[in-house]
Amino acid sequence: MVLLVSEFRPDSCVVAEVKASPNHGERKGGAKPDMIVMHYTGMRDSKLALEHLCSPMSDVSAHYVVMEDGHIVQCVPESRRAWHAGASSWAGETDINSCSIGIEIANPGHDYGYPDFPRRQTAAMIALCRSILTRHRIPADRVVAHSDVAPSRKKDPGEKFPWRLLHDSGIGLWVKPAPITAAGGRIFVLGDSDPEVKTLQTSLRRLGYGIETSGSYDSETMAVVAAFQRHYRPAKVDGIADVSTVATLGALLAAREPRSNGTPVKGAA
Repeated sequence: MVLLVSEFRPDSCVVAEVKASPNHGERKGGAKPDMIVMHYTGMRDSKLALEHLCSPMSDVSAHYVVMEDGHIVQCVPESRRAWHAGASSWAGETDINSCSIGIEIANPGHDYGYPDFPRRQTAAMIALCRSILTRHRIPADRVVAHSDVAPSRKKDPGEKFPWRLLHDSGIGLWVKPAPITAAGGRIFVLGDSDPEVKTLQTSLRRLGYGIETSGSYDSETMAVVAAFQRHYRPAKVDGIADVSTVATLGALLAAREPRSNGTPVKGAA
C-alpha cells in the first residue's frame, strides 16, 4: 500500500518539506532501522535528482534528501523501506534497505566535477542524523557510505564527505588516519596471494564489509580497500593496502571493540 501525502507527516522537526515518493514498501521481517546509509545524488541538477527519487518510473527512493543550502526534504517515512541501497551487504546483512535509513546528499558526484559539500549542507546533515539517533538505536559502525555496502558498484558519497565532522558531533565511527609514508611495512596490490592478505580481509569483514577471506588480493578486495579508503583514509584512494590503510583499519577496530555499553558487535567474527 502506497501512503498518501495526507497520511505522511515528517519524522523530524528539521525537515523543511515533504515530497512523497511512491517508491517504498514494508520493511521485511518487521525489521527496524539500525543503519544509516549516506549517498550523493550524482546528478548535475539537484532539483531533477529529487524529482527522479520521487518518480514512479525510477524505482529508486530515499528517506531524506539534503539540498546544498541545507534544505531537508523527506520522501519516505522512516517506518517504510526505501529503495536506495540496491544489491549490497554489511555485517552479514544483505537486505540493507529493510534495516536502514537512506540519506541522499545533493552533489553531482565524481562524474560531474565532485564539488566540496557546503558548510550549510553539512550542518543540516548533522542535525538530521542527530534527530534520527533520537528515534533509533544506530551503532557508530552502522553509519556507512553507499560505497561501503556496495564497493564494487558505488563511490558515493565519496572521499570529500565530512565523516570526521559527523563523528565530532557524535555520528559514526572515525579515527585519525595513519600517516601515509613510503617507508617500511608490507604493501598489498592486485594479484598478491599471502596469509597476511587473508588477515586483512578478515579485519575488513570484522568491520562490516562483505568480502571473502580467500587470501588472494583480487579485484573484489581491491574494491573493498578503495571503499574503506574513501571513508576512513580519504587522502589517497587507490585500492592498494599500504601501511597507512592497514594501520587505520586496526585503529578503527580497536576503537570499536569492545563497545563501552557492552553491546555485542553485529556481524563480528
